[in-house]
Amino acid sequence: MSRRALRRLRGEQRGQEPLGPGALQFVLHDDDDVEEEGPKRGPGGRRPRGAGEEGVRVNNRFELINIEDLEEAPGVNGDRTDCLLIDAAASGDKRRAQSGRSESRKDGDVADAAVPPEQSNTSGKLRKKKRKQKNKKNAAGESSENGLEDIDRILERIEDASGCSHPGPPPLSARKHVLYVEHRHLNPDTELKRYFGARAVLGEQRPRQRQRVYPKCTWLTTPKSAWPRYTKPGLSMRLLESRKGRSTFAFEHSEEYQQTQHKFLAAVESLEPNNIVVLLQTSPYHVDSLLQLSDACRFQEDQEMARDLVERALYSMECAFHPLFSLTSGTCRLDYRRPENRSFYLALYKQMSFLEKRGCPRTALEYCKLILSLEPDEDPLCMLLLLDHLALRARSYEYLIRLFQEWEAHRNLSQLPNFAFSVPLAYFLLSQQADLPNQELSSAREKASLLIQQALFMFPGVLMPLLEYCSVRPDAAVAAHRFFGPDAEIRHRRARGAGARGGLTGPTAHSQPPALSQLVSLYLGRSHFLWKEPATMSWLEENVHEVLQAVDAGDPAVEACESRRKVLYQRAPRNIHRHVVLSEIKEAVAALPPDVSTQSVLGYDPLPPLDTIYSYVRPERLSPVSHGNTIALFFRSLLPNYTVEGERPEDGGAGGPHLDQGLNRLMLALRDMMANFHFHDLEVPREDHPEGDGEWD
Repeated sequence: MSRRALRRLRGEQRGQEPLGPGALQFVLHDDDDVEEEGPKRGPGGRRPRGAGEEGVRVNNRFELINIEDLEEAPGVNGDRTDCLLIDAAASGDKRRAQSGRSESRKDGDVADAAVPPEQSNTSGKLRKKKRKQKNKKNAAGESSENGLEDIDRILERIEDASGCSHPGPPPLSARKHVLYVEHRHLNPDTELKRYFGARAVLGEQRPRQRQRVYPKCTWLTTPKSAWPRYTKPGLSMRLLESRKGRSTFAFEHSEEYQQTQHKFLAAVESLEPNNIVVLLQTSPYHVDSLLQLSDACRFQEDQEMARDLVERALYSMECAFHPLFSLTSGTCRLDYRRPENRSFYLALYKQMSFLEKRGCPRTALEYCKLILSLEPDEDPLCMLLLLDHLALRARSYEYLIRLFQEWEAHRNLSQLPNFAFSVPLAYFLLSQQADLPNQELSSAREKASLLIQQALFMFPGVLMPLLEYCSVRPDAAVAAHRFFGPDAEIRHRRARGAGARGGLTGPTAHSQPPALSQLVSLYLGRSHFLWKEPATMSWLEENVHEVLQAVDAGDPAVEACESRRKVLYQRAPRNIHRHVVLSEIKEAVAALPPDVSTQSVLGYDPLPPLDTIYSYVRPERLSPVSHGNTIALFFRSLLPNYTVEGERPEDGGAGGPHLDQGLNRLMLALRDMMANFHFHDLEVPREDHPEGDGEWD
């Protein structure tokens, strides 16, 4: 057989060199013509197996090479390294020598393993294509990684030259702090899948996702097909400064958005929700209008519509995020003193409230951490009064303990009644878990007992109202003791009067300041049901008796805690009052001081800061008194929607030049007022009175 025929049998290409001396051996007859002619083939086109067995000796160099190694190799056939192929051929020769096979057997194996040239050529091409694609992917991945590394190096050089840090999220090792937010926990479906399964949660959403027309991916909400088509409403975000790894951002309103904001304020002053609905028809993604209308729907028990409006407001604000603004890093700040930023705070708080009512405390906890991370030092919405409650409901006991350990030194969390009682409760519930070692369980139980006794020393007025909330009657020793007596109780609607128990007074009698009573009312109204478990109540009872024994023994901690209460809780700051207003807990709202409860609280901006930073000012409406128009003032008192031509906000506050137009509007208002009077309603009782009382049953 000729060399050309052998190359076709092996599927080789022309021009390939042999591996080395002795790798391929051909034993041919002296007559080349006989070799060229060869034996005659059978009817099937194949050569008879017995013919020419002694004429050819072939050592197949690919026989001992695994096909997987060929596919993983960077080269193709002749492109492989020569030394590698020589070693493979040499090892093949050694194995053949040890096996002792006959030459005829080898030739028969070669003939049986021979494949038609078309199949071998196609398989070789497919392998080449696969290797080329793999090489291209590897080269592209290496080039992209190198490009990213180059970009990071350039940014580091710029930061070193300018002396400021990059405003983006910090490295992963530095991000895992106590306020780190996880993206997957911002989606309530993640928590609902854990409770009910993916099929129950996503069963109705799968066909809708195919028709989704919102290309932008958001973390806070999932856009719905029923929403109006999104167009930029004029809301944007800019980076103010970046210092010490923290970046400060601020939302901005365009001129068009400012005009919409002025119309919204006028609609709020009209006290007519339909005016806000009309405004949303022209500006469907105006944030303050969506939040205000959401409150109106919630008051009318339309919870689904209220939640949908809040989600739409969050979507509008998330679409306006700065590229460097991160929800999860915990290093991005928003100043609450700017009115443009307050809408984002309130939208997050309302969404968190809906998630808690929906039964997603883990997701609500993540939103609470997000709000706190926006301004943790000032805490404008006082999320520390709520975070412990959500952590206990979500059974995140380790997180609550970690937060308390890290922030107690500089934030004095133990001076807040909610943390003073929630942290020992977290330790106790952690000690009830069976999957922990016995040593950790016992240490957690001891820590819980120590902290709950300190909380009872500091806040003795919590015990009796807590037992009353839980419908538990205390024993006679606790109820009659002066430390937990009537003077220690807070005065709220559910508490009984002091005279019902007797006026027990003594040297350790104490009364709570109003600010402390407000904090206790807030905590009990929100978290009292967490203490209703029988095991929790028995543990609390043991520690109450321990505290009473220490009080009777004259423990100096009693007087120290009493003096500390008188100094620390003189007056609650404004952010606590703002939190109480947003919480809508009746007991806490009733405990607000008169100067706060008598103020007009706006739903879109409750109790704004006194040091507000305004970026633009609303044009003032001209008062009718300034024109001396007494008649217009009279009709305006009758018709709140009536305005003179010069008072329109869209006119920029300029006075109306035409007096006739103002008089015409005045006459139209008078005509409408007279048309609304119903005199026949007043005449009905006068007609029935002379006839006597015969018609009355």
